[in-house]
Amino acid sequence: MRKVILVTGGARSGKSRYARELAEGMGKRGAFLATCPRLDRELERRIARHRGERDPRFWTTFEQEVRLERTLASCRQFPVVLVDCLALWVYNVMKAARSRRRAPDESGIAALCRKLLSACRGQTGALIFVTNEVGMGIVPGDASTRLYRDLLGRANQVIAGAADDVYLLVCGQALPVKKGGTR
Repeated sequence: MRKVILVTGGARSGKSRYARELAEGMGKRGAFLATCPRLDRELERRIARHRGERDPRFWTTFEQEVRLERTLASCRQFPVVLVDCLALWVYNVMKAARSRRRAPDESGIAALCRKLLSACRGQTGALIFVTNEVGMGIVPGDASTRLYRDLLGRANQVIAGAADDVYLLVCGQALPVKKGGTR
């Protein structure tokens, strides 16, 4: 199994930068799995900016909004794989479920997270997940946002539980939450 690392924190805390620099220090090349949907011009500009921050000699970028386990399974040749980010992936999973008139739930998202992790069984190297910490804010005022918070919170718990290392980013500073943990 790949070494699993979770990088979490609030919005604009430096998570993506930290995860990218961590990955670039681990090997000669890496796979970047981008989960951001292209919803509007502002997101298009963000995607372009993030892509511009990645060295194309190191990174091979894959865009996958929902079926991350398929893309992860095909990344065997990369010594490091970076998934940025679980927060957008959970949003995409919710949106896909609703388009099929299904209600996503915590047990379903936990099962999907376990599928992500099992897609890397037998692979070596590192798998880095970036996510947003959603457990430190207020209780959202509407049911849909509360569901999103609950689903992302459960996804974060499952991935953190399986992770070897977990880092919390605060003001651009990485605080180790879990180092060399057991699964």
